[in-house]
This record gives sequence, structure tokens and C-alpha cells, in this order.
Amino acid sequence: MSKELFTTEFEINASTKMLYSYISTASGLAQWLADDVTLDEDKNFNFIWEGEDHKAKMTSHRLNHYVKFEFLPVTEEDENDPSHFELRLEKSELTEAVFIRINDYSDIDDMEELEDLWHGLVDQLKETVGG
Repeated sequence: MSKELFTTEFEINASTKMLYSYISTASGLAQWLADDVTLDEDKNFNFIWEGEDHKAKMTSHRLNHYVKFEFLPVTEEDENDPSHFELRLEKSELTEAVFIRINDYSDIDDMEELEDLWHGLVDQLKETVGG
């Protein structure tokens, strides 16, 4: 199955400094992104959705700006073309509004379903941070 890049963004009423801990730490991510998120001894993140483990490594980050998680390969196809997602915090110079931009590269091919999924997750983040 081929993978697709899905990109969306949402305005969120919170500072990038406050939001960064919610997108870059296991405890922060567990509050809105997954049922639970843990960190193992190799510093791999374990995202738990509906009782299933999905291990990922934070492959890049910039303090108060973005994080990128690449899922560890499960199949041979994943070895050559790993799924990943990036959460990027952006601030409008003009309006001072903060946005969270999501880039999700996965084998989920229903873009409407992905839009609904991320919309619900970001709503939960907004509720968590009060934004």
C-alpha cells in the first residue's frame, strides 16, 4: 500500500513555549494524542492507540518550534519508506496567532478520515491547554 502525505493546520490560542511540551514529551502527548505514550530505555516513544503499541523515534526537533516522529519499521516496505508525522508550531507575524501544522505521512488513504481524526485530536489539545 502506498503512503500519502496529509497536511493540515489549526489555530490554537496558546503560546508556542507552552504548547511545545505537549508535542515533544511522552506525558504531554499522552494528554491528547494517544491513549498513552511512554518512553523506553532507548528513548523510543511508544504510542498506544486502542491497546496497540506503535513505536517511534523523535528524529528531529527544534525547541518551541517542531518535532518529527518516525515510526520504527514493522515490514520490509516500512524499512525503505517509514511512516512519520511532524507537529510544527507557527506564529503569524501579522496577527500573533499561533497555529499547529500537522504533516502526517502514512498508509491511511482516506483524507477525510484523517482530517476528522486530527481535528478531534487538536480539539482535545485545545481543551487540555485551554486554547
